Amino acid sequence: MSEFFKAELKDRFLQYALNRRDYFETQALYDEFLRPNYNLDFVKKLIKEICDYDSSLLDIMSGNGSEIFMLASTPKTQYFLQESGFLDMHVKEEEKWDSLLHQISGSRKLSKNEKSILKNNSSLRREKNLLSLLIAAVVISFLFTLYSILNNTFLKPQYVPMDEFERKMERLELQYQSENQRLSNELAKARSTIDSLQN
Repeated sequence: MSEFFKAELKDRFLQYALNRRDYFETQALYDEFLRPNYNLDFVKKLIKEICDYDSSLLDIMSGNGSEIFMLASTPKTQYFLQESGFLDMHVKEEEKWDSLLHQISGSRKLSKNEKSILKNNSSLRREKNLLSLLIAAVVISFLFTLYSILNNTFLKPQYVPMDEFERKMERLELQYQSENQRLSNELAKARSTIDSLQN
């Protein structure tokens, strides 16, 4: 619940007490203003806040096991409501805070100390910009280096001298001939095994 609504309820409680001219139970305030959305303890809490602000605004009697049981208005109740009331005090307090915040956030002339700090901040800003440019240059240089390494490794064809190529081809041919000879021998063994099984 907002403070504005609480202030309005406190004023309504005081006005109700003023109109009654006799003692009444806190239950009457609950039934009149807050039933069924709130409970009786909330009524007692607001009455306690009224008394904490000014104990002479309400005449309170305890009883029936409760500290706040019966209420009545006092001569000061009417005067308080005519002068301001809780709602008006709350509005004035909010206006004070608003004007204070406006003054704080409003533009004003800077002192010499603040101007020197601002000037130092501008040199810091320049240094930050230079540092950012330096970092960007290092990153770009790294990317170009990485690109050239990858390009040379994977994308450009590698040239082999003719004599080395011929040697590799001879090795491959020898490997091919020896593998061919081995397979021929195994084939011959397999044929002889098949022939012996058939006989």
